[in-house]
Amino acid sequence: MSPKLPLIQTTLGVCAFAASAVSIPAASQPKNIVLMLVDDLGWGDTGPYGGRFAETPNFDRLAKEGMRFTNAYAPAPICSATRAAIMTGKSPARLNFEFVIQARGSKPPPGTVLRQPDFPRFLDPAETSMGDVMGAAGYVTGYFGKWHLSEHGVPGNERYLGYGSQGPDKQGFVHVNEERGSHPYSYPKGKKNRPGYGDFKEGEFAPDLLTDRMIDFLRAHRDEKFFLCLSHYYVHAPIHTRCEWLIKKYKAKAARMGLQMDKEHIEYAAFVETMDHLVGRVLDEMDSLGLAQNTLFVLMSDNGGDPRFADNGGLRGGKWTLYEGGTRVPLMARWPGIIDAGSVNDTPVIGTDFMATFCEALGVKKPASAVDSMSFLPLLTGKAKALPRDTLTWHFPFYHPRVTGTKPISSIRKGDLKLIYFYEDDRLELFDLKNDPLEKNDLSSLKTQIAANMKKTLLDTLNAQGARFPTKRE
Repeated sequence: MSPKLPLIQTTLGVCAFAASAVSIPAASQPKNIVLMLVDDLGWGDTGPYGGRFAETPNFDRLAKEGMRFTNAYAPAPICSATRAAIMTGKSPARLNFEFVIQARGSKPPPGTVLRQPDFPRFLDPAETSMGDVMGAAGYVTGYFGKWHLSEHGVPGNERYLGYGSQGPDKQGFVHVNEERGSHPYSYPKGKKNRPGYGDFKEGEFAPDLLTDRMIDFLRAHRDEKFFLCLSHYYVHAPIHTRCEWLIKKYKAKAARMGLQMDKEHIEYAAFVETMDHLVGRVLDEMDSLGLAQNTLFVLMSDNGGDPRFADNGGLRGGKWTLYEGGTRVPLMARWPGIIDAGSVNDTPVIGTDFMATFCEALGVKKPASAVDSMSFLPLLTGKAKALPRDTLTWHFPFYHPRVTGTKPISSIRKGDLKLIYFYEDDRLELFDLKNDPLEKNDLSSLKTQIAANMKKTLLDTLNAQGARFPTKRE
């Protein structure tokens, strides 16, 4: 891989960059972009997507003030792979980054039929990220929260979710903070190693404090143009909220509704509302600072919901699978005066498209490396009803025996048809998502030629991307 180009500093470099930027009318060009990622949020967990138990007034507000996508997809059914694709505009298959980062020397599960590829360990800092591109174009860049693209278990980064030497600060983001974040969601009083902010106080939650850091950024850079990412740890397991009153509220609500819900599902609803509250804090602050009108705000989940407790809205499967419940995700965007309030778009889009979309919105040239990214800005602005693309692919050449028992699989969506290919037994499943969105009726034995053609397209695409495949054991 060629080394990453340095940030543009010279006058000549800036002029050359500007000259090659995409030209769009200033009136329809935002000054800033805010990308908010949430973790493991199920398709049906929130009000705009049919959720009826957890209360999500700020998600409801975002849907009323902006656009809601009904066919938005994560690039992968698992965290790290999605985040690598979002940051680079490359598919997980092309990046050879299809799984969650694993420590050096990690072993595959024993007794598998196929030999899976080596686990990804980190995103190569030489990859060109959105932080690099926006920083080079003169934007103040910030990244707060979960990165999950750094090698862990090594000197300098012993913690699983620490930034280490491959964090966002090595990918063009200048203002970064993780607040010692992790999935346990809290740290005891007196916890050390919190640079710049002192020790944790009793009752402080690192994920909540990330919202404080983001608000600090908004206030400090309100008069500059900025590109900002907030990557929440919510609502990844373990389920834990600091608000005991919320848990009591949902216990009472379940009783009123006559629902038999276990402790974990009740606490998950409180968890979702806590996350919704943090989203609202950011929206409120943007409005208060007068930033809403010139800021494109985008919110997406990194993959489908955890099938143990999330509500995937009836979609089959969940996180770790390539059924719709694993990859179809909530995606909403707000840009007052440009995006029609309360609008809904059914066009298939994918997180890999963010690079091209944000570049076009800001008038910045998309990097040549972002070959799998297509701008959906015309959908946001209402200038197009669809995109010049009818095919999306996913690739998961790994075993994940925990929870779902997932085995190596790939999938392709072409129009309304979706094919899943299972490598172990060379098996196909074919679904018509328009008439069977819950993937209950496998059509592969009825439409054999269509299934065969889609399999060929899928494998040809993956081979062209340099994908890694599971192989037979000797």
